[in-house]
Amino acid sequence: MWDDIWIGGDIATMARDGPPYGAIRGGALAVADGTIAWVGPAADLPGPPGGLAARVHDASGQWITPGLIDCHTHLVYGGNRAREFEMRLEGASYEAIARAGGGIASTVGATRAAREDDLFAVSETRLAALAAEGVTTVEIKSGYGLDVETELKQLRVARRLGETHGVTVRTTFLGAHALPPEFAERPDDYIDFVCSESLPAAAQAGLADAVDAFCESIAFSPGQAARVFDKATALGLPVKLHADQLSDLGGAALAAGYGALSADHLEYTGASGVLAMAAAGTVAVLLPGAFYTLRETQLPPVELFREHGVPIAVATDSNPGSAPVTSILLMLNMACTLFRMTPEEALAGATRNAARALGIGETHGVLAPGMAADLCLWDIAEPAELAYRIGFNPLVRSIKKGISSV
Repeated sequence: MWDDIWIGGDIATMARDGPPYGAIRGGALAVADGTIAWVGPAADLPGPPGGLAARVHDASGQWITPGLIDCHTHLVYGGNRAREFEMRLEGASYEAIARAGGGIASTVGATRAAREDDLFAVSETRLAALAAEGVTTVEIKSGYGLDVETELKQLRVARRLGETHGVTVRTTFLGAHALPPEFAERPDDYIDFVCSESLPAAAQAGLADAVDAFCESIAFSPGQAARVFDKATALGLPVKLHADQLSDLGGAALAAGYGALSADHLEYTGASGVLAMAAAGTVAVLLPGAFYTLRETQLPPVELFREHGVPIAVATDSNPGSAPVTSILLMLNMACTLFRMTPEEALAGATRNAARALGIGETHGVLAPGMAADLCLWDIAEPAELAYRIGFNPLVRSIKKGISSV
């Protein structure tokens, strides 16, 4: 006996091979012990549904997809940067604001000052917005503390969010996000501090699933990012990189050289970086919300990624400055309208490829036997509607490990 079986709907398995979206019309999906036990055409079930599972659910013509995965967020932070939004509209650039002490540095001050419970309270509102659109797995980075105490505080809040809200949370240590005021004009000294104190502390506490860095002219050089990656590798932690967002410093190739799970942003990545990512199996995580908010014009090399078989993921980059976004469905639309991705590519970017970007592709992101029973049921006629319609949330319910959460 299976625990549950869903019948009466269509299933977008998001399997790589087969029909578009891995679609099964008139499908059935069975769950046992929080894992998918069977999926296929309902006509191929080995018996009547009522004799196969303890509970039978009628999907009533809805579409079933994998639970959505937001593989790049900065969800835990204090304060907001609405004034900087105004400043950019008045003509100030993102770089100029950052160099004047705004940007990430201003959020660092607010996050350091926030009590842990208060940080949890404001962050769970953002997580709830993502979950309401079908997100069942989310990555959350630190990087707004830049000291040991606050970095660990952010990561603890992130883990607590997952424990209390029924969402899988993957935590990423991003100590090399910006230069804190106490290390002004001393970036190498700060990288020493990250490698000798804050990163080891996060690893020892078991709070980091991966390590990230911001490789950019307003942040850290490729050499400094490489030092962080060397330490992460020594600690047994996988890496990922904020790469080539504002210029091509070779970040994509650097990430690929370390076998990174992902390189993220990538607007300025050149052909050599794409080739390196293809060879390493590094996922390209595209962040259309930041592209839109910053009014960027340099498009990421989507066609090169396609040509060389680089998996493309799509995420919100939810953060207070460059992407104050808590809508994964809007990101699917923007990935299509801004980056010229297809609706199927966009949905794969928030399921199958997003799972790869978090190192969980063996268990998440596709509906197949043995995979986690994280599902979404949608009141739509075709999967393309998830990227096509703006300001529209057709989620009927989400299922986490076989249990309904919405």
